[in-house]
Amino acid sequence: MGVTGILACRGTTHLFHGLDFRYIFIYNKWGQFIYDKGSRKVFKIGICDDEDILINELQGHLERYADETGREFCFFHYHDGSELVEKYNGEYDLIFMDIKMEKLNGLKTAEAIRKIDSAVGLIFLTSLKQYVWKGYEYGAVNYLLKPVKYRVLKMELDRYFAHYQGKEELYLSFSNDSGKYKVLYKDLRYGETDKRNVMVHFEGQAQVIYKNMKEIASLLCSQPQFAQCHQSFIVNLSYVKGVEGLELVLTTGERIPISQPKRKGFMMKLTDYWGDML
Repeated sequence: MGVTGILACRGTTHLFHGLDFRYIFIYNKWGQFIYDKGSRKVFKIGICDDEDILINELQGHLERYADETGREFCFFHYHDGSELVEKYNGEYDLIFMDIKMEKLNGLKTAEAIRKIDSAVGLIFLTSLKQYVWKGYEYGAVNYLLKPVKYRVLKMELDRYFAHYQGKEELYLSFSNDSGKYKVLYKDLRYGETDKRNVMVHFEGQAQVIYKNMKEIASLLCSQPQFAQCHQSFIVNLSYVKGVEGLELVLTTGERIPISQPKRKGFMMKLTDYWGDML
C-alpha cells in the first residue's frame, strides 16, 4: 500500500465520506492531512521495508502501542526507498526504514530525505549491525534489530515520545521548482534576497523561496535567534562566530554583510542573544 488513498489509522474514530464522527480529516492532493485544530495530534508513521510480513508485524506492534498509550497513529507503507523518496511529502513524524533494500537502500533513502526534511524521526530496521553507525550520520533516532520485539519497540517509542512530546521544533516549510522542503529553524543559517525572492541556506544547500525578504523577515524575526543585518540578509544568530567591521563571520566560514543603517539594532540583538546563551 502506497501513500495514496485512505490509510490505516489506529485510535479514535474519524470522519470519512461525511459521516459524523469525532474528528474531521481532509486530504489534499499530496496526501497531506488538514484537520480541526481542536483534535489531538495524529502521528503520521511511515514503514518502508521490502517484506510485507515485517510491515504487518511492525504495524501490529505499533497498533498495540497506540492502544496502550492512547496515541493516534496513521500508517503509510512503502516497499522500497525509491518509492518513499518519489512520493515523499514532508508530513511524516516518524519513519521506520529497512537498511537493506533492492533499488534504493535505507542509507541512501535517508540521505535523500534529509536534504528536504531535517525534522522527521528516522528509525532503521536491520539484521546487520555493521550498518548501524552509518545510519547515525543521517540523524537516525535509533535502530531496531530484526525481528522486532514489542518490548524493545515500546522502550524505543517511550524514549522517542518523552523527548519529542510537547517539544516540537519549529520549521520552515516551502515548495519550489525543485520540490518540497521542511527545514528546522535551527538548521537554517541565513537567507538572502535573490531577485524578488529569498534564497535560504541550510545543511549544505541553498533553495529559493517564492516570497520577498519582507515576508520572510517578518516570519523569522519573530523568533529570538533570527535578526536582519542588512536589507537583503537575515541570519540565524546561533551561527554567528564574530563581527569584523561591517561583516559577520559565521561558524561555517561564510561572511554576511552588515548595513550601516541596521548595524546598531542588529548588534543590540546579537549581544542580547549571546548574553542569553551564557
